[in-house]
Amino acid sequence: MIKGIATFIAALNGNLKRSQIAAGFAWGVLFGLIPAGNFFWILFFIISFCFRHHQGSKILVMAVVKLLLLVLLPLTDALGWELLHIESLAPAYTTLYNMPFVPFTKFNNTLVAGGIAAGVVLWLPVYFLVRGLIPAYRKTLAPKIRNSRLVKSFYKVPLITKIAGAVQTVQEKAASFSA
Repeated sequence: MIKGIATFIAALNGNLKRSQIAAGFAWGVLFGLIPAGNFFWILFFIISFCFRHHQGSKILVMAVVKLLLLVLLPLTDALGWELLHIESLAPAYTTLYNMPFVPFTKFNNTLVAGGIAAGVVLWLPVYFLVRGLIPAYRKTLAPKIRNSRLVKSFYKVPLITKIAGAVQTVQEKAASFSA
């Protein structure tokens, strides 16, 4: 987990394209809202590897959204219930449910339906919001954090200096391999 956070911070402060970080955030929100282990979660996870995005931000945001999901659960459940009770879609849902494999996807679960709908709807707004906020973070907030007393005292802890040195070594090796 520490390595994931370190790579995420390095990506935010580094030269990684902001579109890749933003896409990682958007994928993380989608995966955080869909119940883990579900067919659709696995399908979207496999599909995500076909696109270029930052894996560390995806995993970190997914973990944060999963923690927040305890609060968001009633909202996604209500959204799924509304989607599954649209009368004009009832024949389509019945047809899908009577197909051989489709019931195993649990598409008729209110949490699954609400999570997929919320994740798909939020994907683009999250992407563009994070993409727009990254330059502002890099210009204003990152230097203030780097020069704060808290961070400077944090780096005086021996374990943290070793971790920071390891992260810097990994970044240097990665830069030498890509060059």
